[in-house]
Amino acid sequence: MNRAIVFHYLARAMLIGSALFAVPALVSLIYHEYFCMLVFLAVGAVVALLSLPLALILPKDRRMFAREGMVIAALLWVLFSLVGALPFYVSGWIPDFCDAVFESISGFTTTGSTILTNVEILPKGMLFWRSFTHWVGGMGVLVLAIAILPSSSDSIYLMRAECPGPQVSKLVPKGKNSAVYLYLIYTALTVVTVILLAAGGMPLFDSICHAMGIAGTGGFSIKNDGIAYYGSAYLEGVVTVTMILFGANFTLYYLMLVRRFREVRKNTEFKVYLAILAISTLLVMWNIRPLYHTIGKCFRFAVFQVASIMTSTGFATTDYNRWPLFSQMVLLLLMYIGACAGSTGGGFKVQRFVILFKSGVLSLRKMLHPNSVNIIKADDKTISSDSVHGVMRYLVIYLGLLILSLLLISLDNTDFGTAFSAVSTCINNIGPGLNAVGPMENFGGLSDFSKIVLAIDMLLGRLECLPLLILCIPSVWRKNF
Repeated sequence: MNRAIVFHYLARAMLIGSALFAVPALVSLIYHEYFCMLVFLAVGAVVALLSLPLALILPKDRRMFAREGMVIAALLWVLFSLVGALPFYVSGWIPDFCDAVFESISGFTTTGSTILTNVEILPKGMLFWRSFTHWVGGMGVLVLAIAILPSSSDSIYLMRAECPGPQVSKLVPKGKNSAVYLYLIYTALTVVTVILLAAGGMPLFDSICHAMGIAGTGGFSIKNDGIAYYGSAYLEGVVTVTMILFGANFTLYYLMLVRRFREVRKNTEFKVYLAILAISTLLVMWNIRPLYHTIGKCFRFAVFQVASIMTSTGFATTDYNRWPLFSQMVLLLLMYIGACAGSTGGGFKVQRFVILFKSGVLSLRKMLHPNSVNIIKADDKTISSDSVHGVMRYLVIYLGLLILSLLLISLDNTDFGTAFSAVSTCINNIGPGLNAVGPMENFGGLSDFSKIVLAIDMLLGRLECLPLLILCIPSVWRKNF
């Protein structure tokens, strides 16, 4: 492995990370929170000073391959999460470092699980920083670095290592340009969300923070009651629609910008994504009708919660712990299905389920007609056998890590619903779970051991397992490997 290029790219990306602390520092200054402002500036300055020497030294061997890309992605997410925890810890608002790291990882991975029982006591700067981690982590810290740093022919290796989904393709010939377009679309949609929220009477600061949470499909709120605090059907509608939009593949928005509407209409994953949302909403509406009595209320709560869970945003307007078991099971299944590939959402991804379903149908046909030649297609494109095998491999790894995490969490003797939903929600980057980690509860009551396991699950889910697992293979670190 080319260690020099790995450390060089890490240092350059961390320099950008150090600059990000200026944004919450400015917010703290606006609200006269001078201590918080100094904390953000101090953390940013220390990170910049430590990163600068390695960033300035150009390695003699600048070659990079997929291996280096995955190592950089994994290490950078770990470093960003640790550094992101420092403002919470140094300021004293989260005095336990394990809790601060959990909150930071939950922010950057856009999970939205929290250990805080009362977020409203936090200063504006800290509240902004929590939501800002969602926005930065939503599109990805490496995609941000690629968009800002000078062009590199190796950028596609970094994007493939970090971007969620079974397949990563460039929007345009240069990987850097793809990153720029992604962030332009991402920023534009975020601004539109802010405007729509503010138009509904939500204060500007609240609108910005919630818009960043929606954009990153994260779910951190600045209110203890979340979106329910505002009691507005209009705001809930805006949040529902924008969550669904951010759960779609961002490539579709680029295709619409260049007027390739036919490709958007034919996109199988997007059609399946909308179908699952619609069917799940109808099922939950039917099941919760004794609780809310009117179709309007049933639809309002059902569609919001279905969209929130499937897109892995994790906002809540009601305590679905009180819903019938059937509805809870629907939401639990949606945690695993997740959003579209190439979105800011988490989960197993709709595209993978489409490939698995078509692969299963093909296997049945082969059993009936052994000599037939069948191929798997999506959007009039043939899905290669390598892609199918890749999905199968990922499924095995995914289930193996899920089972291992569940066994580790069970050492704390929590009830099964809490343990299973905690692991499910963290590895799928959802946010709230069920029972003791439900939408009106938090993760603060779990042991430090459980929090560490769940924090690792969040990173595994965000990076889709492989980059983080590769760090554990000794041969990867050999120079001649």
